[in-house]
Parts: sequence; structure tokens; C-alpha cells
Amino acid sequence: MARPPVALQLYSLREDCPKDFPGVLKKVAKMGYAGVEFAGYHGYAAADLRRILDDLGLKVAGTHLGIEALLGDALAKTLDFNVELGNRYLIIPGLPPDYTCSLDAWERTAGVFNRLADLLAPHGMFTGYHNHHTEFQMIAGRRPIEVFLENTGSRVCFQPDNGNAMHGGGDVVPYIERFAGRSRTVHLKEFAKANPKALIGEGDTDWPRVFKACETVGGTEWYIVEQESYPAAPLESVEICLKNLRRLGRG
Repeated sequence: MARPPVALQLYSLREDCPKDFPGVLKKVAKMGYAGVEFAGYHGYAAADLRRILDDLGLKVAGTHLGIEALLGDALAKTLDFNVELGNRYLIIPGLPPDYTCSLDAWERTAGVFNRLADLLAPHGMFTGYHNHHTEFQMIAGRRPIEVFLENTGSRVCFQPDNGNAMHGGGDVVPYIERFAGRSRTVHLKEFAKANPKALIGEGDTDWPRVFKACETVGGTEWYIVEQESYPAAPLESVEICLKNLRRLGRG
């Protein structure tokens, strides 16, 4: 089984990044992360970020951005930026209510993603959706994430977030398995009923089961740590996450 490298979703350090973005990237590289997934660029041009990452030996695992950045005239600008950055994965981490308010809305949303996937394909890029907890909660007897995935093609990525899914009473593993090859990048986030600040490896997740799905049928190229609550300082917390992953045989 191939073991994907581990990146950090920089939203995990959302208070630190605006203060000294290059300094934060240097600390992330020193911890031993292989790459980063962006959640904003803090005023830096793509060429400057690419140079910083190259100097630090960090790869780009993806970016989170709003759907509006891929629509209409904005798409060309987004493409230019990400080509220069060296990024292939343009992942949507949430959508306005009109995209998600009903199962019919989710079917229409799937159509939007299919069209975007076709536009990105000539550039070797992918778009996809990152789940929160609501996509695993029933609407009219069905889970929205299932409706979305059933109505999108193989070039539309499913970026599973285990912690978010468990928070909504869901389980990402059956979807990684059923929609094989579509979990190209995967968020690793802990969930613990007794501890909302649990770090990876300190909660209720069956991590070997998640890893097996990703590494056998998921098509996973990157594991991406995202930590949104902190038992210690954010930088210390994400470093502990990586150390815990290494104890689990990853990273």
C-alpha cells in the first residue's frame, strides 16, 4: 500500500499566518510536514509563494477557496495563480445556502462541479468538495454527500474530513470505498466525544481503517492535517499531530 505524504492545512494556523507568513511556512517545514494546503495567501503573489516553498522543500497539496473564484471571469485569474503556484487541487470547503438547501439543490450543485471539472481538465487540475458535518445529516431520508457524489463524475474530488463527518454522525470510509479513486486529498482531523480539543490519535477515530481505505481504493495522494481547536498553542498542536501520525506509521 502506498503511503501518502502529509501536508498541513494552513487554516490550522489562521492567527499566525497573517503576522508572518514566510516565518510560519518555515516552522511548518522544520516540523517535517511535506507540504501545505492553502486557505488564503495573505497578500503574497503566486511566484513569491512558489519561491518560498521551493526554498523550504515544501510542496503544494491544494488550496481551499470559495466557489466564486471558479465562476465566470474569475476562473481565468484563479487558473493563472494556481498554475504559477504549482497547485492541482482547487477544493471548495463550503457553499452558500442556495447550493445546499435541498436535495434538488445538491443535484444542481453537482452539475456545477461537473462543468468546472471539465474546464479544469485541460490544465491538469481538479476541483472537489470538502465535507463538514451537515453533509452527513439526513435531508428527506438521504445524506447530501451521497447525492452530490452520485451525481458528479470521477474528476470531481471528494475531500473527506473524518472529524467533521463523525461530528455529524457520519463515517467517511464507506464513501471513500464506494467512490473509489476520488479521495485524492484527505483531511485528517480527530473526533472525540469526551474531548473537543483532541489531537490526531487521541480520540475515537479508527485511524488504521481510514488509512486502509485511502491507501487501497481512495487514490489518495496527500494526507492533510487540519486542527481547528487547540489544547496548546496552534503551532505546538499541529506539531504534536504530526508526531502522533508518525506513531501511527504515517508521516
